[in-house]
Amino acid sequence: MSSTSGTSHGRPPLHAVQVLGGGSAGSGAHVRSLAAGLVARGLRVTVCATGRTEERYGFTEGGASFAPLPPGTDALLIAGIRAASADADVVHAHGLRWGVLAALALHGRPTPLVVTWHRRVCAAGARAHVVRLMERRAARTAAVVLGTSPDLVDQARRRGARDARLTPVAFPVPGAVPPPGPDGPDGDDPDGDVPRDKVLAELGVLGRPLLLAVGRLEPGRGYGPLLDASRAWRRLDPEPLLVVAGEGPERPSLQRRIEDEGLPVRLVGRRDDVPQLLSAADLAILPSRWEARSLLAQEAFRVGVPLVATSVGGVPDLVGDAAELVPYGDAEALACAVSRLLVDGRRRGELVACGRRLVAGWPSEDDAVAHVLSVYDELCG
Repeated sequence: MSSTSGTSHGRPPLHAVQVLGGGSAGSGAHVRSLAAGLVARGLRVTVCATGRTEERYGFTEGGASFAPLPPGTDALLIAGIRAASADADVVHAHGLRWGVLAALALHGRPTPLVVTWHRRVCAAGARAHVVRLMERRAARTAAVVLGTSPDLVDQARRRGARDARLTPVAFPVPGAVPPPGPDGPDGDDPDGDVPRDKVLAELGVLGRPLLLAVGRLEPGRGYGPLLDASRAWRRLDPEPLLVVAGEGPERPSLQRRIEDEGLPVRLVGRRDDVPQLLSAADLAILPSRWEARSLLAQEAFRVGVPLVATSVGGVPDLVGDAAELVPYGDAEALACAVSRLLVDGRRRGELVACGRRLVAGWPSEDDAVAHVLSVYDELCG
C-alpha cells in the first residue's frame, strides 16, 4: 500500500480534494473513476464542484464526499474551494480555470496543488492573452501539472511549470458516463440492445451510409469545414447522410447553411443515445481544431466504427494508424478521405481491427489511479 494511504503508523488517511467545477464530459468521468480508486486505496477524498455535478457523476456512490460550490462570482468560488480544502493534504484541480481558482484559494497555505490539463483552451485576440496569463498562473503555482496529451505537457512547460508530466487517462467503462451535458458529448448504456435498423429508420437513413459527428456546436469544432466537405458527398451514390449530435451557439448559422445549400446533413441536437448512434454509423468523423483524448475516437474504436479525424493535439498519439487523419480545416482532404473509405470495405476493416488492438493496450482505471497516487506520494509522503 502507498505510504500516503491508510492509517499506518497511527497517521490518519491522506485527504485529497478534487476540484472539478462544472465537470465537462471527459474530466467528470475521469474524476469519478479517480475518486473511487483513491478511496479504495484508503484515501479520504472530497470532490469540490458546482451545480448538478454530483447528480451527473455520483461521486459519493464511490465513497467520496461532495462539497458543492456556491453559484456566483469567482470570489465565492475561491472561498468555497478554500473552505473545502481547510484540512487537505493535497488539492488536485481539473481544468485551467479551476487550477487558477484553486491556486488563489490556497494562497498562503503550504498545501501542494496538482493541476490536470484535460484540454486546450482555444482563444483569439484579447481573450488569448487572458488565457496565456491563466496558463502561466496555473503552471507556475502548481507543484505538478499533469497533461492528458503530450502537447499539453509541452504547453505547461512553455508556461513555466516546475514539473509537467503525461498522465494516463482510462477510457470510461460502459455505462459510467452520463448523457451529454453542455460541455461535451457522451451517452449512457453503450451496450444497450437497440437494433441498428431502428436507429437508422429513426434518422431517415435506411439504404444510405450514415456519417456521425458528435460535439458542441461551437467555434473550433470544425463544423464549417465539415459542411464544406459534405458538398462533395452529394455526388456519391447512394448519397450519405451526415448526422451531427450536439447543441451550441453555432446551431442557427449551421442550420441556415444546410438549408440554403441543400447539404446532406442533419443536426439532431443533444442526444442521450450517442453510443447507439455510433454503433449504427458507417463512419465517425472528428473535425475539431484541437482534441486531447477524444471520447468519440475512443468509443468508435471500442464499438468497431472506422474514424476520420483531424491530425491535431493528442489525436495522432491516441489513434496511431487506426484512423484516417487529415489536416484541420482542409475540407477537400476530409471529403476525399470519407469518400474513399465509403467505397473501400477492406480499408474500413483494417482500421477497425487496428482500433481494437489499440483499445486492448490503453491504460486501465487502475493505471490512472496508481499514477496519480504516486504523484501524491512524492508531494505528501
